[in-house]
Amino acid sequence: MPKDIRALTIEELTAEILEMGFPQFRAKQIYSWVQEKCVSSFDEMTNVPEKLRTALSEKFSFYGCKINTKLVSKLDGTVKYLFELYDGEYIESVVMKYKYGYSICVSSQVGCKMGCTFCASAIGGFVRQLSAGEMLSEVFTAQRDLGIKINHLVLMGTGEPLDNFDNVMRFIELLTDEKGQNMSIRHISLSTCGIVPRIYDLADRKLGLTLSVSLHAPNNQIRSKSMPVNVKYDIEELLKACRYYENITGRRISFEYAMIRGLNDSDSAAEELASRLKGTLCHVNLIPVNNVRERNYEKSSQERQKRFAEILEKSGITATVRRTLGSDINASCGQLRASKRKTGD
Repeated sequence: MPKDIRALTIEELTAEILEMGFPQFRAKQIYSWVQEKCVSSFDEMTNVPEKLRTALSEKFSFYGCKINTKLVSKLDGTVKYLFELYDGEYIESVVMKYKYGYSICVSSQVGCKMGCTFCASAIGGFVRQLSAGEMLSEVFTAQRDLGIKINHLVLMGTGEPLDNFDNVMRFIELLTDEKGQNMSIRHISLSTCGIVPRIYDLADRKLGLTLSVSLHAPNNQIRSKSMPVNVKYDIEELLKACRYYENITGRRISFEYAMIRGLNDSDSAAEELASRLKGTLCHVNLIPVNNVRERNYEKSSQERQKRFAEILEKSGITATVRRTLGSDINASCGQLRASKRKTGD
């Protein structure tokens, strides 16, 4: 298969252009078209000679995504996309509007291996990794469709980012390149269910992004039932890695905690969680669990969510209940793709 031109750094593209026998300055032109102007075809590169465009089309391709389904929330304007990839597979992205600008939640894999029982992403299993170019295409396609500039990004869509480590790192490198989208690394958040060795690898890169850890339980007994990854990397190992990340980067960690009625939302669970996180530079993001048709979990009541947050706050742990966006369009990633796979439409 031809190489994905979106996945090339400026250095790699320059080497390719020189090898093809064209002048070096053409690489900068092409890179600008691909990464800054976000084109999706070589024909759009109007200041590039036709001979070079033809040569590029023979060696490279744009493995992008096209919009299959677009849902817009009537409540808050959140936009959810079901994107179709070159091989007929589907992924999801969600664009949200905040006071500070637009944020996008992107997918890093087609499907997911992790098998968390409260998440729709794992329904149907894992299919394949997304390339850095395909992840960029999620951003570019949404920007072009909405006519906006996205300045915040969350790797919290379908898939586990740290299970696609090399492609995700390249994606972040390209997205933050000042010659491309120039997104601030401080505006990027990466969410993981807890692949411990990769948390250490990420820390050692000292990128400065925000690490969000899907914790969702105060102890191993509860967490192992809903998150199979905990059997391999338990809470003690996970929190040790998180503290290493905090010490190396100086960045506060965000712990995601899905509030599930009768499972992990009791006063004692809040107290145990506070005890575990004591002394950690962190923030706990309480998330009312999504109602997924294939799962039987129910979200905690608002009173229980508030009480849980109060217990954490009294123990010195900063906590907030996440505002639900796009609830009328099932904006949580995985649900639209799961529905598509089920109906076969």
